[in-house]
Formats: sequence, structure tokens, C-alpha cells
Amino acid sequence: MSYDEVSAGAVVFYEGDGVEYLLLLYPAGHWDFPKGNVEPGESPEEAALREIKEETGIEAELIPGFREEVEYWYVKAGRRVRKKVIYFLARAPTKEVKLSWEHKGYAWLPYGQALARATYQTTKQVLAKAHKKLAELQRR
Repeated sequence: MSYDEVSAGAVVFYEGDGVEYLLLLYPAGHWDFPKGNVEPGESPEEAALREIKEETGIEAELIPGFREEVEYWYVKAGRRVRKKVIYFLARAPTKEVKLSWEHKGYAWLPYGQALARATYQTTKQVLAKAHKKLAELQRR
């Protein structure tokens, strides 16, 4: 199966008094995770870390063992585009965000609030799987 675009991103979390997840407000008005196109010669993991850094200023660390793929179609300049987004789970060492020009806002939210705020069903599904993975890791 070929894709017109492949992006990578991550469910970014911070562990303080509890776990909080980072959602970004996109100019179109939706709340989603940091993500962007995988550049030539770059692995999806490298792209995810680069995008987190570019969009939030955060030097995150990927948590091994989590990878979720989402596929969808959208229209760009009157043409249908088939897109795949590969999501990872990333730990943030800080909640200090330096938002890029690409976004209008951000929020650190506990799981239930993040689930309610996330716009797309696929975002909610990826968040639920990430939250479950994190709970499994914390039990070890």
C-alpha cells in the first residue's frame, strides 16, 4: 500500500503529581498531537523527535514498545491525498512549551480531560492505547 504522505508524531506525556498529556491547537481549530512529515533519509522515530522539538521546544525521549499507525484521506489543492501517521509515546522532561508558529495553543491535561479535548476519534484511540501502555509500564 503506498501513501502520498507519511508523517510521524507522538503522544507526549509529563509525569509530575500525575501523568499529563500534551495536545496542540492547530490553526484549523482541532486539538491533536505534535506531528509532521517524515523527511527523506529520516526514520519515523527521528521525525517524531524532530517534530516535537520544532513544534514545542521539548527534547523528548521515546518510550520503546509503542507504535500506532493511523491512515486517512484528505483533500489538498483539490486532490485526494492518502496519508499515514505513525505515533510513538514520548516522555517530556519539562512542561515548558515554546510553541512554534504552526500552532495557536497547547494544553497539558490529565487523561480524561485530554480524551475529551482531542478532536478526532483516531486521536482519542491513539491516546487510549498510549495511556494503557503507560499504565502497564508503571506497574512493572
